[in-house]
Amino acid sequence: MQIPPIGATLDQLETPCLVIDLDAFERNIAKMGKYCRSHGVAWRPHSKGHKSPAIARKLIEAGAVGMTCAKLGEAEVMAAGGVTDLLIANPLPPSKAPRLVALCSHADPIAVVDHPAHVDGLSAAASAGGVVLRTLIEVNVGMNRCGTESVEATVKLAQRIADAPGLRFEGIMGYEGHLLTVPDPAEKKAKIEAAIGLLVETRTTLEQVGTFCPVVSAGGTGSYEYAARVEGLTEIQAGGGIFMDLMYRNLCQVSDLEFALFILSTVTSRPTSDRAIIDAGRKTMNQEIHIPEIRNQPEIKVESLSAEHGVLKLPSDSELSIGERIEIIPGYGDFTTVLHNFFFGIRGGLLEVVWPLEGRGRLD
Repeated sequence: MQIPPIGATLDQLETPCLVIDLDAFERNIAKMGKYCRSHGVAWRPHSKGHKSPAIARKLIEAGAVGMTCAKLGEAEVMAAGGVTDLLIANPLPPSKAPRLVALCSHADPIAVVDHPAHVDGLSAAASAGGVVLRTLIEVNVGMNRCGTESVEATVKLAQRIADAPGLRFEGIMGYEGHLLTVPDPAEKKAKIEAAIGLLVETRTTLEQVGTFCPVVSAGGTGSYEYAARVEGLTEIQAGGGIFMDLMYRNLCQVSDLEFALFILSTVTSRPTSDRAIIDAGRKTMNQEIHIPEIRNQPEIKVESLSAEHGVLKLPSDSELSIGERIEIIPGYGDFTTVLHNFFFGIRGGLLEVVWPLEGRGRLD
């Protein structure tokens, strides 16, 4: 893709491309950071939705304590970009432990475990590398993915970490992702409080048996407003809200954040009076979790997506013409951003910044 000069207009961008409304983006960052601070919790937003050290640095400048990363490769990219306080929120197989230890030479990563095999592998690598690795235990709070299955198992694993050379027990984490789309607000609040309450109960038990547990980490964008209010939680991992998307708005009932991310596309065909074709399909945006919508033109609907084409349903009197630009709100941002190499940051209709997604493809 040819990168236009700073100061270019939207019409000068090649399409399809991924655009950030910088004013809305910065307001979202400010709102999320302020909300966490007002409830006495630290903010460690996930970087999996943006994959960009430049964006991570902006979040840290706004008060984030560090980043949460989905993969070790993503954390390596963040560290190379100067972001050093990194929680890798998935347990790693023992084969990746030497890479994690190597990362300690220029970052301060936090590992996550839920099984003695993780502890033993990390301990051996950390001891051999002469480092002390911060370690969290993931607790299953109902997501039924990773995590220890009981308070007793967590206590036992924490003691194993405390006794393991090269490791330092830092705390616990969980993810209440199965509750993001509970439709009734009162029921959602109660269920999230119960899920986070399991983490708080686990922390209490750990400290009763003499194991200091400074970190209790949880919270996604679809639940952070509830999670942050649970006494005992110390850290929120919500990150997708900096961009916002239709899943968070319509399925998770997040209403106080703005749509800051959109796809810029071009109309390439008008086969019929009620149908237009755009140059953005499944290789540009995701539709499985929520169908994308046209920004500021609700009368136009995204009817379907194929590999490289998007089909728009139009009012029969639509004057939409070939060559016209269309702005599209992603259905789910995380599955859309990773299809692109660059973010184009726009302010006042002009290109202000281009940020590469340097962590794109780092699934290792």
